[in-house]
Amino acid sequence: MSITVRLKKGLDIKLKGVATKTLAGEVVANLYGVKPVDFPGLTPKLNVREGDKVLAGSPLFHDKLRPEILFTSPVSGEVLYINRGDRRKLLEIVIQKEGDEYVDFGKADAAGLSREKIRETLLKSGLWPAIRQRPYNVVANPNNVPDAIFISGFDTAPLAPDYNFIIDNSQETNFRKGIAALTKLTDGKINMILNGKGDSSEVLKKTSGVEISYISGPHPAGNVGIQIHHIRPINKGDRVWTVNLQDVLAIGRLFEEGAYKHDRIIALTGSEVLNAQYYRIRSGASIASIVKDNVRPGNLRYISGNVLTGTRITADGFLGYYDSQVTVIPEGDYYEFFGWMMPGLNKFSFSKTFASSLLPRKSYSLDTNLHGGERAFVMTGMYEKVVPMDIYPMQLLKAILAEDIELMENLGIYEIAEEDFALCEYICPSKVEIQSIVRKGIELMIREMS
Repeated sequence: MSITVRLKKGLDIKLKGVATKTLAGEVVANLYGVKPVDFPGLTPKLNVREGDKVLAGSPLFHDKLRPEILFTSPVSGEVLYINRGDRRKLLEIVIQKEGDEYVDFGKADAAGLSREKIRETLLKSGLWPAIRQRPYNVVANPNNVPDAIFISGFDTAPLAPDYNFIIDNSQETNFRKGIAALTKLTDGKINMILNGKGDSSEVLKKTSGVEISYISGPHPAGNVGIQIHHIRPINKGDRVWTVNLQDVLAIGRLFEEGAYKHDRIIALTGSEVLNAQYYRIRSGASIASIVKDNVRPGNLRYISGNVLTGTRITADGFLGYYDSQVTVIPEGDYYEFFGWMMPGLNKFSFSKTFASSLLPRKSYSLDTNLHGGERAFVMTGMYEKVVPMDIYPMQLLKAILAEDIELMENLGIYEIAEEDFALCEYICPSKVEIQSIVRKGIELMIREMS
């Protein structure tokens, strides 16, 4: 049964640098990087060494705890670097592209395959990590059968790409086949959530085999965790899987062409981008070619993803596995003498501290300056205004800090992920890294409950 939900809590941060709906074409990079840190909870174990030759779809590393989950190369070429961090933590495997060769996984009609065959093909190809599970927002356990699968048909994050534009510029056949494959993986429903505030692509509205619901409201209405909370709340013992819209296309293409081609259309956005638009690019590609001569001079922050939840990368860094957006904003490495005394017409404020609150439709060029340091974690009642879930965010965060498992369960730890609390971190007057607290709580639950 279709459900319509209207959310009032949340916050739309209006930034300059929205991508124009122009698809610049396909970008082929020289270097590609696969980053184990993109997958929370993963214990990676390498399958390759520097200098090895790989094809697109060849395993680069696997999950040490679940060896059947492979993470494969997005292109053919040579493993150029294996970069490690502190305590030899595996950060990224860099491949120099050579040729255009693929591992052949065999073409097939997903609708005619068994669940086991679809599961096996997704695992071998490296597309299984595209499927994540709630609770915990980690790569799904292939030995489980989920109660439902959720696909969000829109994104409300700052400067987020328009999913309607993306799906209208993609192969509809791949999308249909992707849905057909996912249908075999669950005994429950495939839920697709569309934006109730605007019109959606005809491709999405006419998708068969899914149950369509509508949610409208400010960010984070587009977060799949918020959607699950309102459509099918997660209780202890439940398992719900989530898949990004563009990963559905990649899954369909895998069965249509028999090859691992994890392509996606991304939006290059941000106030410092000269020509903000869309590009077709492969997962893990270096962003060097799309930002070269396309950003303003200065000290800039490059982000794979959006400004709330994205990952900081360099100007020649690599697109994250789950990201459909690259954002470029100014660094905030400066001090502002008595800045709190100024009217602040160019400062965005959730609490209406500045005169800019008189201009509700204005867009801003914001930087990374925190305007203050970390201070006492106090009760303000602000978090509750931006988390549209029936939970107590402040109490839940304090339960996580106290490592009180039972209280965390009672307060809703199974329903949340970092992205659902990103706005709390943005508006936090105490400058607390709330997303890190949420992830620590989730990791504690995984350790204690497994």
